[in-house]
This record gives sequence, C-alpha cells and structure tokens, in this order.
Amino acid sequence: MAATIEESVSLFELIEKGGITMVILGVLFVIAMYILVNRVLTIRKAKKDPRALLDKVKAQVLKGDIDAAKKYCARDTTPMGKMLEAGLKHISSNLNTIEKSIENIAKVELYKLEKSVATVGMISGAAPMIGFFGTVIGMINAFIAISQEEGSVSPKLLSSGIYEAMITTAGGLAVGIFAYISYNFLVRQIEDVVHKMEVVTIEFIELLQSPN
Repeated sequence: MAATIEESVSLFELIEKGGITMVILGVLFVIAMYILVNRVLTIRKAKKDPRALLDKVKAQVLKGDIDAAKKYCARDTTPMGKMLEAGLKHISSNLNTIEKSIENIAKVELYKLEKSVATVGMISGAAPMIGFFGTVIGMINAFIAISQEEGSVSPKLLSSGIYEAMITTAGGLAVGIFAYISYNFLVRQIEDVVHKMEVVTIEFIELLQSPN
C-alpha cells in the first residue's frame, strides 16, 4: 500500500514565499491599519453631539453674556466648539466677518480630520497593482526555473512555481480590499461631522440674526 504524504503550507510560509513584495504589502497594511485606528479615534471625538453646547451658547448670547458663552466653547474640544468660539470672538462685527471666521476655522478642522485619509485611498489602489507586479516577477522566475530543467518538467515544479507567484496577487487584493473599505468608511464618518458643522453654523448665524 503506497503511503501518501500530504504537505500543508502555513500562512507564514506562504507569505515568506511571496518574498519582498509581501513585505511591501505588509508595510502598506500596517500603515492603513494605523491610519484607520487613529482617524476613528479622532473622528469619534469630533462627532460629539453639539446640541448641548449650542443650547448653552444660545442661552448666554440671549442674556448678553458673551464671555460665558466663550468659556463654554473654550472647554469644548470638538470642531463645532472651536467654530462657535471663533464666531463669538467677532460677534461685534458684521455677519459676513463672522461667517468668514467660522468658515476659516471649519477648513482647518476639516483638514485635521482628513489628515492621511487620502493615503488609505492610495493604498487601496496601489496594493493590488504591487501584488500583480510581484506575480509577474514570480511567474518569470518560475518559467526561468522550468527552462533550466533538463528533460520533462514535473507537474509539481510547475504548480509550485505558479502558486508561489500567485501569492502576491492574493496579498495585494487582501490589502487593497481592506484599504478600500477603510477609506470609504472614514469618508462617510467625516461627512457626518461636516454635516454637524454646517448645522451648528446655520443655527448660530440664525441666532445672531434673530431679534433679542
């Protein structure tokens, strides 16, 4: 009875067979993961419901206590708090100046939220291409090895060369899919924050336009 030997290849061994291309993909995955976690934590703080702060600011402005309203905003670390604080600092100016000051702060805060998000988008497109490039290189090396064999080529040699080359494509797709999902998730979360910033700006301007 012929003994059959099943060879199992671990995930680490597969990655190792992918060579330098898999190292590059691993670095891109770590970068994408770091940016995702960092941005999620930052956006979570920025998404704090501004309703309580806006109500306090409204109450103090209607009472004419601008300094108290500024203090509430100064203690708030969200973009909305900084925007309201900027508006209150120019409350004696005309509405155009107030709107401009709020808009400038909003741009700065939006830039902070979007920091490095574009990098995740770039990784989502670059990773599959890098993986495919690694596969092409692997296939070239496999066919070179086959051409150097004398006599008939064993199916094992042919199949092992091909599957080792395909590892980088699979790795590139995995990293690319992760980065693509992460990028779109972050964009959606930032859009939610922008919506809250717009609502706060509109209500604050309406407050200043309303008769006391």
